[in-house]
Amino acid sequence: MAVSQNLMKKEFIFEANTTVAQCHAATVVALNNGTVVSAFFAGSAEGKNDVSIWCTRRVNGKWEAPLRITDDDGVPHWNPVLFSGDGKNLTLYYKVGHKIPEWKTYYKTSTDNGPSWSEAKELVAGDTSGGRGPVKNKPILANNRLIAPASTESGSWRCFADVFENGSWEKKSMPVAFAQEGLGLIQPTLWQSEDGSIHALMRSNKGFIYKTDSTDMGNTWCECYPTDMPNNNSGIDCVGVGEKLFLVCTPVSKNWGARSPLTLFLSSDNGKTFTKLLDLECGEGEFSYPSIIHKDGKIYIVYTYKREKVAFCEIDMCDLAR
Repeated sequence: MAVSQNLMKKEFIFEANTTVAQCHAATVVALNNGTVVSAFFAGSAEGKNDVSIWCTRRVNGKWEAPLRITDDDGVPHWNPVLFSGDGKNLTLYYKVGHKIPEWKTYYKTSTDNGPSWSEAKELVAGDTSGGRGPVKNKPILANNRLIAPASTESGSWRCFADVFENGSWEKKSMPVAFAQEGLGLIQPTLWQSEDGSIHALMRSNKGFIYKTDSTDMGNTWCECYPTDMPNNNSGIDCVGVGEKLFLVCTPVSKNWGARSPLTLFLSSDNGKTFTKLLDLECGEGEFSYPSIIHKDGKIYIVYTYKREKVAFCEIDMCDLAR
């Protein structure tokens, strides 16, 4: 069911070398007024002390100049995640720390579509587990609770759902069988199917995407199990649209260094099987850490383009149905 790349509108949210030397880990959200907001981390290089979170907006079809929205405090910032539960107000989650196992999660809010942001606050005060809340991909709202796809890399890589309800966050384990010793899972992505079940796909160190499911609003999850979708331990993201699930990933299992191609897939059976729709990128270079959302009949995707730019793609759902 491959479709033509001509159906995709692609642009860059800023030109290379106009902001910083390197950028990575973009996130995107679309608001009710038509504004699209994207954030990413950027600085001299990933993990360096000058890395901060930057943000830009697409207003009336044009991207504004990126603005740094977190302080350059001599500690690297990582993996921003934008979320809007009402299509108006924004929350930005991001990680802070010199080493990934020592991450703390902070957040800021905006009530004016992104030009101004509140002071940063720690998401779970005093938590030293390696990060809370969404680690890379967006949370979802289900039954009036916010469910964030979370993971830590302190020793073993492990995923969990971080559930926000009644003013507090609570970890919900995504279990791994003892027989799967050595299995590492991070950076889950969530969706809710039409029967109310919630599902997660996960980046793994075994050459394939893994999956887990919950039938009780994310309180308990089944044992994580492999899918047939190859992936070389690189970032993924998905979004559910009615009965359809759209997944962006690097569909190769053995070349661990490759971050190409970056491909959009469709599943019509809740992530059991996938059909390729189109390659977002298939040339040489790093095309990684996708973020995908759906709003008003359109799919929006952002991703790292060779660590130099952030690419933005817009696809009309009507074109995919033809």
